[in-house]
Amino acid sequence: MVIDGKSLLTCVIALFWISVVKGVENDTLFIQVHGEKEWQETAFLSDSLAKHRYIQDHLQRLRTEGYLLAGVVSSQFGSPHRQSVVIQTFQRFEWVELRAGNLPESLLLRSGYDPLAFERKPLNYQALARLFEKVLDQSQRTGYPFASIRLDSLARSEHGFAASLNFDPGPFIRFDTLNITGNSKTKPIFLAKTLRVVPGDPFSQRQVDRSLQSLRTIPYLQVSGEPSLSFQNEEATLYLPVNDRRINSIDGIIGVLPNEIEGNRLLVTGQFDVVLYNVSGRGRNYRINWQRLSQYSQNLRLHAVEPMIFGSDIDVSASFFLLKEDTTFLNRDVRLALGYRVNPRLYLSVFNRRQAGDLLSTFHLRESTELPAAADFRFANYGMDLDFVDLDDAFFPKRGSKADLEIGIGNKRLLQNTGLPPQLYQNNLTRTLQYYLEAGYSYYHLWSPTLGTVFHVRAGHMENPNLLLNDLFRLGGLHTIRGFNENHFFASQYAYLTIEPRFYFDTSSYFLIFADAGALMNRVNVSERDLPYSFGGGFRMQTKGGLFHFVYALGKSADQPLGFNYSRIHFGYTGRF
Repeated sequence: MVIDGKSLLTCVIALFWISVVKGVENDTLFIQVHGEKEWQETAFLSDSLAKHRYIQDHLQRLRTEGYLLAGVVSSQFGSPHRQSVVIQTFQRFEWVELRAGNLPESLLLRSGYDPLAFERKPLNYQALARLFEKVLDQSQRTGYPFASIRLDSLARSEHGFAASLNFDPGPFIRFDTLNITGNSKTKPIFLAKTLRVVPGDPFSQRQVDRSLQSLRTIPYLQVSGEPSLSFQNEEATLYLPVNDRRINSIDGIIGVLPNEIEGNRLLVTGQFDVVLYNVSGRGRNYRINWQRLSQYSQNLRLHAVEPMIFGSDIDVSASFFLLKEDTTFLNRDVRLALGYRVNPRLYLSVFNRRQAGDLLSTFHLRESTELPAAADFRFANYGMDLDFVDLDDAFFPKRGSKADLEIGIGNKRLLQNTGLPPQLYQNNLTRTLQYYLEAGYSYYHLWSPTLGTVFHVRAGHMENPNLLLNDLFRLGGLHTIRGFNENHFFASQYAYLTIEPRFYFDTSSYFLIFADAGALMNRVNVSERDLPYSFGGGFRMQTKGGLFHFVYALGKSADQPLGFNYSRIHFGYTGRF
């Protein structure tokens, strides 16, 4: 038997038509609405459950329009799959009046109560339920978690209802002492102020919910169970099962080598890191980092945070950074900031920052005919810093996102160095306005319990007529673009992207592969552009005593070719206590 193409196409069309007709026959619902509203329609649905839901949706819509007695008065089946339904609207009810009753003025305003919305309007019980929810929500925020509200003096007229609101606030509840049921040594009063559940303040269910979100942003605390509330003697006690995390660290390495530059002397190199969190249980954080990798280059970074000064909600932080770049220049950076937690996810700080740079050796520049790329300067600037954190764990995130934005602006002074010819400064502005901004965003996605990916993007821009080499952003190394030495790149503008898939083989341990790609511009060196990229892999392993990490990276840039002899190994072990 031979079937040609035309016959086959005819059979396919016929089968399709039969299936469509059969589907229509099996799923036909004819609805007629009678009463003050009249309409009819035909619907084609998948099964009997879909028909039932469709009818209920129609009834719900009519009742929200004031037809409270609307219902099905007739339902007939012309065949097992054809149904005809008649819905009667009956009379429409309206709100004649909804009086405020004894509802306090403050709740009237906060809940958005509008008497005109209930005057000669269809009686919509969903709108009334929303009003009740808003009143109760506002009550729970202001110390009345057991408040109730109902209709009072309900009166029915021919076509509507009139009623008053009857509000029962219940007992006024205040926060009592916060109880820490875990092993944390954090002072309860400090944690209460941090979470804004201070003893004596009016109880707020919303603030309790937000306090649990705030706990996730505190890296040195870990929730070990379910928080609970108890009410007694018009006081609410919050029980928080939190433990201290072992994230304090002291780490260092010292190297003593023969000094190839200065004979018969030793060269001391190394690195030293101290990170202390929640000192004395009051949220004080301190950080010290010192690094010296060569004869003439080293850096020192100090940072301290004192939270809630004088019992206020304001944090004070101070930092100092010193960078000595071989025999070229010496930079200092001092910052003082005031911070405030706007909500559990957002932290705002304003700062005053003083930066200074000085040339170290000018002997080789005495005969220069133009100002060198690095020079002496002073830059006093003010700015703000925004940090947004929405992570499942502040210390070891697997899901969520975080972002930061820093903006600074101020006056920069170009200082004349007595070791350089005075004429080099004649055609340069000595006082100029300079601004900069930096922003970053990280997203953590968990595909399965063992597979995740981190996406990270960061960018910065600096603007000034007299940009200097020792004034620029510094990039490169383990925390920015891997595969290069620390602070390898100078940039007045930059942007880079990181993609890092991870395979988790333990709660806090994983293997990783990564790819970094960036675009940099150095306007000091005749708008020099660079497009560095790097890739590699490694692992991070949590041990009993600390954290070991290892990353092998290959990188390529304008001044570094791609090759195994240029590869970088970033590794270290950090002890935790």
